Amino acid sequence: MPYCVVSHGDPSAAAAVEEGDVRIFYQRYGHGGTKVLLIIGFAGTHESWGPQVKGLTGAVEPVDEESPAGDDGAEHCDHGEGRASINGSSRVAESTRFRSLHGTSDSEIGTNYGDHGEAGSMIASKLAAIAPERVASLALLNTTGGGYQCIPKIDWQTISLACRFLRARTPEQRAGVDLDVHYTREYLDEIVGSNTRRQMLYQEYVKGLSSCGMQSRHGYEGQLNACWTHKLTQKELDRIRSSGFLILVIHGRDDVVAQLYHARRLAEKLQPAAKLVELHGGHLVSHERTAEVNMSLMEMIKASKSNTDQGEWSNLPKKSDDQLLAGSDSRLAKRECNIIVIYNLLGKLQLILLFFFGVFYIILEHARRVLRVLKPVRVSATSL
Repeated sequence: MPYCVVSHGDPSAAAAVEEGDVRIFYQRYGHGGTKVLLIIGFAGTHESWGPQVKGLTGAVEPVDEESPAGDDGAEHCDHGEGRASINGSSRVAESTRFRSLHGTSDSEIGTNYGDHGEAGSMIASKLAAIAPERVASLALLNTTGGGYQCIPKIDWQTISLACRFLRARTPEQRAGVDLDVHYTREYLDEIVGSNTRRQMLYQEYVKGLSSCGMQSRHGYEGQLNACWTHKLTQKELDRIRSSGFLILVIHGRDDVVAQLYHARRLAEKLQPAAKLVELHGGHLVSHERTAEVNMSLMEMIKASKSNTDQGEWSNLPKKSDDQLLAGSDSRLAKRECNIIVIYNLLGKLQLILLFFFGVFYIILEHARRVLRVLKPVRVSATSL
């Protein structure tokens, strides 16, 4: 079974698996000179990249691990979910994961990085900041900047989904919640053959959850901690932006998990290297709009191979050089500072509301349990 083994001790001893070493599961598909590393997001496995692997490589079966590493087409990995050993501790930090991925092999120089979901984009961004010389292009799908940006927009739909998620104890219950989180209602209600797409996907989700099991608490808490502590500093953003490779940000307009606003902000910060593609879809826009996503990824790969200029690649309003230099305009800096302060206050307010909602939900659950225990005792009239 293929694993990327990273030793915490002597790097030369990484070939021998020792206690405490990190093992990250991966699969390789396709062949050719163009290498693509796909990193899955929160609570997902490598199988979530199926539509992209098939679209980019035409392959549905992994290649033989005995074949030469230089012939890889696409490679994707699990972290905190599935068969990776990183799943074993809730204290796993994001830095461990991206250091593990970075320490793979020299044959991956010139790799096109792609991510799926918030956690995957955070790892891919950190990889690009650590070793930009090894990146040919960078694609971020449904991404945010980490921290409080991971908190979804607070509305009745989100509150309802959160309640259902917390109460889900069986694969059937979890599958119903995941469908409403991953896709738009319009997409799920489409008729495919004699059934709706919701009915078809529901059976697939239940089958997958039943065979692989629900995600462990340690894996969930470890990924949650990594997302919450993730942050790209201004120095890291400048390094990614000025490294010369092309950046693609893809986001679903109806994503209820990662807010579109944060993706737009990140794309603006990565100017002039970033291109923003907004599609009608939910959090799994790569499944809901597979053709559009694959076409955008292929366009990015071809543009990077042809050394397309960043100015021609980006579709965002161009900023002047003075705007790109920090502190070049005092009025602009003051205005941006005020906006950041207001934005941070709104983020904290959102976090406070989410905290009170969690407390209210816990109290409500305890009250329901108490009412179930205290059963009323009937007293007959003859006993009085």
